[in-house]
Amino acid sequence: MNILFVTHVLNGLLMIAMPLALAVILTRRWKMRWGLWWIGAATFVLSQVGHIPFNWAAGLGLERLNTTSWPLVGRQLFNAVFLGLSAGLWEEGMRYVVLRWWAKTARSWRSGVLFGAGHGGAEAILFGLAVLVGYVSMLALHLMGSAALAAVPQSELVQQQVAAYWSMPWYDSLMGALERLLAIPIQIAMAVIVMQTFLRRQWFWLWLAVLSHALVDASVVFALNYLSIYWVEALMAVFSAVSIFVILRLRQPEPAAEAVSIEEGVGG
Repeated sequence: MNILFVTHVLNGLLMIAMPLALAVILTRRWKMRWGLWWIGAATFVLSQVGHIPFNWAAGLGLERLNTTSWPLVGRQLFNAVFLGLSAGLWEEGMRYVVLRWWAKTARSWRSGVLFGAGHGGAEAILFGLAVLVGYVSMLALHLMGSAALAAVPQSELVQQQVAAYWSMPWYDSLMGALERLLAIPIQIAMAVIVMQTFLRRQWFWLWLAVLSHALVDASVVFALNYLSIYWVEALMAVFSAVSIFVILRLRQPEPAAEAVSIEEGVGG
């Protein structure tokens, strides 16, 4: 039996299970309800409602830019910076909007962590579901056989994709889960930084989150042009480690009265 039949499924399941397990640990350890996690999850979805159409529209303009006489590295750098800033502005901007006008009682370090875990968790779960849907599609194409695939539009390209999917090293099929494992601490750190905007009453923190998010995304997008997936994941690991340091560095004592109001106000 090809181990990829198992690891491809495991990849998607891990992407779903890891953020849910983290949510269980955080809510039980801190005796907080799931409401703020769900608000964080909704925040990610809401950010993409604007982010995806914006990137699509901007992409039409970038296509024209890519036909100019700019050096290839210049176009790649511009695209990476643009996509990074777009992600930073939409996701961190939406985090601020939600904390300002929806989760108005969430004003503590633990609230920021749980809120960020929901944001990063929703992202991981949606990717995991996409992976499982892709697995079902690739399994169906695999079972059809090469003779049946010959009748499919663009059959040669489809056959190449199917062959690559079922012949990759087993550890490559788990890269999605690894990436989400590394990305969740980054999302939590961004949420904790945005939370400082309210705790310290300084706009500096919001813009720090936007620029930090942009730096991470732009670096990864640009690196994909020149580095193997293993080195890109190593870069993600560095950003993840820095994020964990930031989360711990910004930890503050929990206001007892506020903690009660958070559980009551956003509990579910």
